[in-house]
Amino acid sequence: MTTYQAPLRDIRFVLEHVTPLSELTALDDLSHADPDLVAGLLEEAGRFAAEAIGPTNHDGDEHGARLVDGGVQTPESFKRVYQQYVEAGWGTIQHPAEFGGGAFPLLVANAVKELITSANMAFSLGPLLTTGAVYLLTHHGSEEQQQTYLPKMVSGEWSGTMNLTEPQAGSDVGAVTTKAIPQDDGTYRITGQKIYITFGEHDLTDNIIHLVLARLPDAPPGTKGISLFIVPKFLVNDDGSLGEHNDVEVVSLEHKLGIHASPTCTMAYGEGGDGAVGYLVGEPNTGMRGMFTMMNDARLGVGLQGVAIAERAYQDSLAFAKERRQGRGPTSEPGEQSPIIDHADIRRMLLTMKASIEAMRGVCYANAHALDLAHHHPDEAVREHQQKLADLLTPMSKAWGTDLGVELTSLAIQVHGGMGYVEETGVAQHYRDARIAPIYEGTNGIQALDLVGRKLPYDGGAFVKGVLEDVRTTAAELPDACSDIAQALADGVEVLQEATDWIFANSEDVNEVFAGATPYLRLFSTVMGGWQLAKGAAAAGRLLDDGDTGSFDADFLEAKLTIARFYATQILPQVRGLLPAVTAGSEDLYAVTPAQLAP
Repeated sequence: MTTYQAPLRDIRFVLEHVTPLSELTALDDLSHADPDLVAGLLEEAGRFAAEAIGPTNHDGDEHGARLVDGGVQTPESFKRVYQQYVEAGWGTIQHPAEFGGGAFPLLVANAVKELITSANMAFSLGPLLTTGAVYLLTHHGSEEQQQTYLPKMVSGEWSGTMNLTEPQAGSDVGAVTTKAIPQDDGTYRITGQKIYITFGEHDLTDNIIHLVLARLPDAPPGTKGISLFIVPKFLVNDDGSLGEHNDVEVVSLEHKLGIHASPTCTMAYGEGGDGAVGYLVGEPNTGMRGMFTMMNDARLGVGLQGVAIAERAYQDSLAFAKERRQGRGPTSEPGEQSPIIDHADIRRMLLTMKASIEAMRGVCYANAHALDLAHHHPDEAVREHQQKLADLLTPMSKAWGTDLGVELTSLAIQVHGGMGYVEETGVAQHYRDARIAPIYEGTNGIQALDLVGRKLPYDGGAFVKGVLEDVRTTAAELPDACSDIAQALADGVEVLQEATDWIFANSEDVNEVFAGATPYLRLFSTVMGGWQLAKGAAAAGRLLDDGDTGSFDADFLEAKLTIARFYATQILPQVRGLLPAVTAGSEDLYAVTPAQLAP
């Protein structure tokens, strides 16, 4: 079990040369986030993640969150480090200054989130949900609601949750039945149960602000009849002090495969009396609009979880491969055992992990970069374009990032061999923790449907066509030293074009398109990852040619070229194998009956 080390050089390289922070700091709203300040912030965040949070990861897995006397106890190590997290202000980075935030770009905030998540994924989930809740209330809460809740939520003194699904609903949010009955004083009484509520109850903060979907008595069916409510654990008095305990309780905790220290709660509203006191956010029956604001923020955050936990597993694997001796390597003397990193298959697995992580990081950071431009650029046309790009990348960040998070943590176990399958090395925990990420915040199948059903049709398909042209331009402009990368990227984007054309040609038959949605998302994401690595390769080559490598040494930059070439020649060509799955249609999926599938 190794100590986590923040990959600060890799992150800094992306911020300087792939998704340039300089494009954001050129804007008036973000000019305060100058490179030296951000570099210092990330260095301190990396130290805090590695030294303070990292050691809690195994402890949290062993002790878990526990239901005791109607409340949830988190591990003692979590209490200590969460207080340090609040005192240092790590949760404030991206939020508005008027509520005590640092107003930094989302791009920077997400880099910090990656570090914290790598250090301890279970711990990171509480702040992730609070950030999303702050984001929702910033955009949809009334001024009174913002003044009441946001300062302490931004600071981390209070936390936030997302309460969507119910036992009978699952991912079908339109099937929720929790009720909200209006009262004469303008409040509502909330009754019902919610399941899978991350950090729905815990002992880290003084108050928990639940954001709850419920139905008014006269609401229309489905998602059009859902409203959104603030339901605090403790009611808040007019002077900001905490009042009486609201009628909201944790009923049970789920016993999970991983993220043991993150309490996944079943929450009961209104079972102790007339209902929990709730406050309407926005207008009646518009709850999904507000909740999607929070969900989209969380989806990018979850995509980063795939990057973060794969990075942690990769670091463990690399350290093990350097130390573990077994077999004879290509240059070892007879009778001498070599470190397993000398073996070609171990090298292949390590490079697959490293190249994939850098591609995933590039896509997730590009997503955040686009959101920053969409929110802060003075030109309306640029804002609109960047919002569409962010919308396009969000399902890829979430689904591709988390699918690869599982695959790469599995590879980490393989690198460790038998030692990876036992708990002492720690990589088994990474695999167990990673497995939830493709499921929550909208299963990855839902992300694929969102991509083909909602995002591809932007501007009648013209928008995605423009994105593919941008990829072609990058491939065409790569220097001669990157010819292998250029050729692979050009080939990949043509496969993507063929797949996209098929999706549009068959758009009238939803079953045909949806049958190929998941492999299409994988195909598209793989090309997008190659695009980000190609940008990095071009920058690394340029710095090497100029002889002025800045803060990066030549070995680091040469490795960037090699990693990008490995991705281009060994991972990117896999998209051609995905094309038949995209275009096969739905016939065979429905040709076999459920009875025929039975053993």
